[in-house]
Amino acid sequence: MIKRERIVISGRVQGVGFRPAVYRLAQELELSGFIYNDTKGVTLELQGNQERIDSFLKKLKRDDKPPLAELNYIDRKAIDSIEKEKGFVIKESKAEGEPVSQVSVDTATCADCVRELLDTSDFRYRYPFINCTNCGPRYTIVKTIPYDRSNTTMGVFKMCDKCYSQYKDIMDRRFHAQPVACSTCGPKVELVDNRGNLIEGESDEAIKQTALLLKDGKILGIKGVGGFHLAVDAKNEQAVRRLRKRKRRDHKPFAMMAGSIEEISNYADVSKAAEALLKSPQSPIVLLPMKENSGIAASVAEGVNTYGFMLCYAPVHHLLFNEGPDVLVMTSGNISDEPLICDNQKALQRLGDIADAFLMHNREIYRQVDDSITHFIAGEPVLLRRARGYVPDPILSKEMIPKEIFAAGGDLKNTFCFTKGNQFICSEHIGDMEDAEVYHHYVESIEHLKRLFDVRPEVAICDLHPGYMSTQYAMGLKGVRKIQVQHHWAHTASVLAEEGINGPVIGLSEDGTGYGTDGTIWGCECLIASLEKFERFGHLSYYPLAGGDKATKEAIRPLLGLLKTTYGDDFNLEKFGWLLEQVEPEVEKQRIVLEQIEKGINTVETSSLGRVFDSAAAMVGLGSYNHFEAHLPIALEAEAFEGVNEYYEFELYGDGEAPVKLDLRMIIRQIVDDVHDKRESGVISAKFHNTICEVLKAMAIKAREKTGLKTVALSGGVFCNRYLTNRLIETLKKDEFNVLYNRVVPSNDGGISLGQAAIGAALIKKGKM
Repeated sequence: MIKRERIVISGRVQGVGFRPAVYRLAQELELSGFIYNDTKGVTLELQGNQERIDSFLKKLKRDDKPPLAELNYIDRKAIDSIEKEKGFVIKESKAEGEPVSQVSVDTATCADCVRELLDTSDFRYRYPFINCTNCGPRYTIVKTIPYDRSNTTMGVFKMCDKCYSQYKDIMDRRFHAQPVACSTCGPKVELVDNRGNLIEGESDEAIKQTALLLKDGKILGIKGVGGFHLAVDAKNEQAVRRLRKRKRRDHKPFAMMAGSIEEISNYADVSKAAEALLKSPQSPIVLLPMKENSGIAASVAEGVNTYGFMLCYAPVHHLLFNEGPDVLVMTSGNISDEPLICDNQKALQRLGDIADAFLMHNREIYRQVDDSITHFIAGEPVLLRRARGYVPDPILSKEMIPKEIFAAGGDLKNTFCFTKGNQFICSEHIGDMEDAEVYHHYVESIEHLKRLFDVRPEVAICDLHPGYMSTQYAMGLKGVRKIQVQHHWAHTASVLAEEGINGPVIGLSEDGTGYGTDGTIWGCECLIASLEKFERFGHLSYYPLAGGDKATKEAIRPLLGLLKTTYGDDFNLEKFGWLLEQVEPEVEKQRIVLEQIEKGINTVETSSLGRVFDSAAAMVGLGSYNHFEAHLPIALEAEAFEGVNEYYEFELYGDGEAPVKLDLRMIIRQIVDDVHDKRESGVISAKFHNTICEVLKAMAIKAREKTGLKTVALSGGVFCNRYLTNRLIETLKKDEFNVLYNRVVPSNDGGISLGQAAIGAALIKKGKM
């Protein structure tokens, strides 16, 4: 019996070689029909023996799926067969209907293309834009879907006969690879000086001269897949310092790139899991334990115990490293805290005073995307910044979301999120909104993704904080229902969304700043939370924090608040001068801050755990100022000795009805005593981390006793700390808790928008919005 089915498949099925894989499989099983791209994904019709149609789908899901394809939803429908149909064909794409198809991510150059790149007999030998259906740019060049060449920035390059023959050859791995090109018909690179004057227009020579300039200590702007990098020899201390000065980035560690795992292993410890992640199609920056005396310039990453490394992921990188550099700093092409630059002219205008020359190309980057950053928690890769290689892959809901939602995110490490169908579509890392350029980029990015996915939000969700730019943007939108969501609830909800569950769970949500429902600044929270509601079960006892935004930078502010709370009337500046002088040498500044605290001037009550980390780092002499977010806590983590299991005594109190509270005074007294007795800073750091771990476990146990819940969800910027998070997961599991934590989105504020959107979706489903 001849049967025919219409099959609609959604997921990552465009731009990944899916149609040719379907074609080849249909030929193998002698099935007739057709396939085409559309706004839902792909639609195909298959005709033949029912057993063979079933076998086709089993093979497609299991063995014959292209490496980059993901099949999220398959809808099968029996239809009338067509008499005398012969063969299987690929039809032209259809653009009608609402877009729900996934846009593919940008992926690193595959092994096949790298081999051809270095093969003297191949007509793409040393062509810096080589790609195929298994690799290359996608999200950064697509303007709209379906993903066809005419809808990308490659549309301006007419394929030559050789490229076109591969593009049309169903058996070729470049069949319908939209960015396919060669030196005859495609984009080109050139080397220019920092005023735009041509140095070298021939591709090979431009790359060779770039390598020579880098060896000579020069700073180069290099245009890649998602934007410009600023590159410099990572072993040249003087050159790295010059880059820091020009870029206005005095302290934050730089990312590096090398040409092989073997090269990276000279400078850092590379586990098997880390090697697999570095070599993955996503090719993120991976934080790796640094080796001593590695030869890397000290200024690359001071005050930390890890290096951030990535491998070459674009053809131009492979060609550059083939010319001899061992390891390069490859940091975002921007002035610190501003958006990544992807436009040639803007690069010359904004980066011309930083870079000595630019290796640039004429393929337009439609969407600038920064490098993703990952590290390992409990042996698993976890994102610290979600961008190239991961965006715009959606997080899927198990149910359709009745209304389209816009979630604005937070103001630090901002991302935003849309919902469409059963998809949570999170943006790439946008940045910190205190910079006006970043805010403008945020607004433009929202409009771009709205057009790309044809999203028409009916609901806007944002943070409670009235001063957030993201909150003000969302609250200013016309014609949409608005809801504000508490910051730490959104953190916990982001874990639930990743796991596809509604809760409730015990949510340990720990960070530096989050506006509370009582008007104070929260930051060390134990919640009983689902996607529909939350209860504040426990928190750190409030202490005074003076100076508003200055308190997130200057450690003297939270430290004085904690010391005054701990010692009360026994505290005075003279008595504790031995401790305070290393944090803030100006006694007059100390006096002004203390007066603010005592009189309640520009002072808020807070339960911030992040500011406690700042204070502990300052007390052990690791610094007094956060030059970038979590600078002091990162230094404190790096200082902690392994093998120390001591912790400070602490006290939780509460009557069972009001929230359980941690009294910090006992802990602060013990830290002060250890510092006074000149105990090693590494021991004090380890004891402090161990104490926080024990405190959070104790809160979870009390929550379990009251609620019977056994699942704990960890989220918030504090859990970017590997020492603390690994130890806490281990100890919670020993106490028979099921532990969940962010993997797909960052635990810092980069994951807030997903949590906001998930809460909104749950409330809509329950008819509460």
